[in-house]
Amino acid sequence: MRVLGLDIGSRSVDAIWLEDGRVVESAIADSGYDPQAVARSFVERGSHDAIVATGYGRHAAREMFGCPVVTEIKAYALGASRLFPEASSVLDIGGQDTKVIALGASGKVTDFEMNDKCAAGTGKFLEVMARALGFELAEMAAASIGAASGVQISSMCTVFAESEVTGLVHKGEDLGAIARGLHESISRRTLSSLKRITARGPLVFAGGVAKNAAMVGLIRDGFDGTVFVPDEAQVVGAYGAALSGAEGL
Repeated sequence: MRVLGLDIGSRSVDAIWLEDGRVVESAIADSGYDPQAVARSFVERGSHDAIVATGYGRHAAREMFGCPVVTEIKAYALGASRLFPEASSVLDIGGQDTKVIALGASGKVTDFEMNDKCAAGTGKFLEVMARALGFELAEMAAASIGAASGVQISSMCTVFAESEVTGLVHKGEDLGAIARGLHESISRRTLSSLKRITARGPLVFAGGVAKNAAMVGLIRDGFDGTVFVPDEAQVVGAYGAALSGAEGL
């Protein structure tokens, strides 16, 4: 049986094709202005027996493709626990939300917290801050790693933080120190969320922001336990969606 798992998010549409339980193909594309059209382009590749969707666009996908859906929490928990069976918790920082998930036996969700009301501390937040500093995302991460210390950032609201960063630039603050301060602010917020759900290690760090070496380093430094980062961290949700279809979960 060949199953297509779709994670239709705010910043990207991620796809995984499973055949007899094995990943045979994966793809990532920007959501753009019409994420359902992007999802359709993956569906139209054909060569699948079933589709399961997750992410912000899952309900629209159900209407469009007549497919079952699974929540992002369940999809990330299932995908992460299959990649790392020893995992006890999951962190996903995506384009516009952050999810922290505590796992019990067999990867079952025992508690979770999800910040989906604003973009604070997410991929979108980092994109806006990088633009304010005149960096590409990878450049901002590198500047953060290279800074000896970070400038204190008082606001995590994207609008107010952008204004604050612009002011710091105009004052002549070191760009690397500002970049580090921004990453440290996100890290503190994220680690606080993990503590609230009593997350234990090992922790799986997934989502697009897991590609950011500065964030990975700070989470590893601040978390009391091992932190795993999947090779393809951005498609963990799509993997979980495909697994749920393949195994009837």
